[in-house]
Amino acid sequence: MTAKRRITIIVYAPALVGEDGRPLAVVHSMERALPGLRLGWAISDEGQFIPLPQREAWLARGRPEGGFPLVCNGNESYLVSLNGTETSAGSSPGGQAQFEVHANLRLPADDIAVAVDVLEGVGEGARAFWGHATPFSAGVDIARQTKNWAANPQPPPRGLPALKLPWDIRSPEVPHRLGWLNYWSAAAARAIGFPDPARDADLLSRARQTAMGGWVVRLTEVPLDLDNPAHLDALLSAYERFPEIGGRVTPR
Repeated sequence: MTAKRRITIIVYAPALVGEDGRPLAVVHSMERALPGLRLGWAISDEGQFIPLPQREAWLARGRPEGGFPLVCNGNESYLVSLNGTETSAGSSPGGQAQFEVHANLRLPADDIAVAVDVLEGVGEGARAFWGHATPFSAGVDIARQTKNWAANPQPPPRGLPALKLPWDIRSPEVPHRLGWLNYWSAAAARAIGFPDPARDADLLSRARQTAMGGWVVRLTEVPLDLDNPAHLDALLSAYERFPEIGGRVTPR
């Protein structure tokens, strides 16, 4: 799996409560987005695939620390995995605990649209505020934008803007960062001012609205590659267009 074809998906949603059905909804949504996918295996500490004949009950038990354990398709040559974690209120925007869903897959060379379907499915299934799908190689540099200046005084790479730590962002609806594909719920889109027909014609040409009123917005036609100057310019332009992302500007 090359770094440019390996896609990492993360969505950020309200914390799980009680007998919350969203973990199973996320699993079903991802399976619908990838026809033929069956997330019916766990992975042991030794790296062995473990069949899950009672997957639904197993997922419902969750993990002691919150979220749900990793499930995968049991195919080492084309591994697709999914898991959920809980982030405490003290580490989350607006002091509100969050449910995070993480997925990993290799993007089929001839079907970029599948990544859009997966991100939308995971985002809607989790009832997420926002999320993104980004090639691993670009995601490494984007992650380095989030700065604890005291611990690391070096500026972000490639001239990218510095972003606030999550707990310093005012609201969970404000995205922490951009990615190649961006899932913005209706609330997140309002928080950053998208769409503005006068300014967002280019982004709207690569966007689609979801059934729940959110958006999936693609920054570049093909997977984001920050070694490509045009792709880097697209990312920089999007940050300039949406200064609220990363807590850089608080709207009046």
